[in-house]
Amino acid sequence: MDLKDFKIQWFPGHMTKAKRMMEDQVRLVDVVVELLDARIPASSVNPMLRDIAGNKPRVIALNKADMADPVCTEAWLARLKKDGVPVCVVDCSRGKGVKQMLALVQEAARPVTEKWLKKGVRNHTIRMMIVGVPNVGKSTLINRLVGRVKAIASDRPGVTKQKQWVTIAKGIELLDTPGVLWPKFENPGIGLHLALTGAVKDDIYDRQMAAELLLQELLVKYPDRLAAFYGIEVTADDTPRTVIEKIGAVRGAIKAGGVLDENKVVQHVLYDFKSAKMGRFTLDEP
Repeated sequence: MDLKDFKIQWFPGHMTKAKRMMEDQVRLVDVVVELLDARIPASSVNPMLRDIAGNKPRVIALNKADMADPVCTEAWLARLKKDGVPVCVVDCSRGKGVKQMLALVQEAARPVTEKWLKKGVRNHTIRMMIVGVPNVGKSTLINRLVGRVKAIASDRPGVTKQKQWVTIAKGIELLDTPGVLWPKFENPGIGLHLALTGAVKDDIYDRQMAAELLLQELLVKYPDRLAAFYGIEVTADDTPRTVIEKIGAVRGAIKAGGVLDENKVVQHVLYDFKSAKMGRFTLDEP
């Protein structure tokens, strides 16, 4: 199984429209919050969004930390802090780390608020734009900040398609933006990691290939956890194919005549990983 054979080409029209909207609106914001998936902190960086943000003050928030390997998350925090950008870990579904993120936003906006203060404006509202790839948790974060369901949240990528300004406490306005991917993934590993974590729709990539490549990665990085979750024995000689066969036997994914139901096993593996039912894993190494 060769990673270079895994390809995703997806750039729907609404994403082009969203990109233009963000380019137009970024001049109105004081701070850009870049929401990354803690399981794939490198792969979920959208270079196009960083170009749009330009020199605006930026805060990085690693979301879905409850689904990521905590040891790797700490390593990523240390790595990102060395780059000089304010960074925090958040779990938007439970609200953990959100107050720290807001404190970082206020600190990042300090030069702007001080500038307005010199002009005699004491209560300048801080405007922040939240950006990220699809399904990274932007709407869930906004719902948490506002304290009620104000933005549409879904586990399907691309649900938020329109601009939404949302006012929250402490003099901060949020601009919710649609999740946006860039036109071409030069590195197939990035495309794979985005697919495995739900940033792209299931029907635009080879699911069996994705499952086998995931197992290939887990056999290297987390063989013991993989074996423990499925209740199988994993050896140094195992391949994604043999692991699929073992999972199929344990899960009863067998068709009439004793034939392995590969599609059923693939569905199990992709769902178990994406939902973190399999455990807490980080695919991108710092």
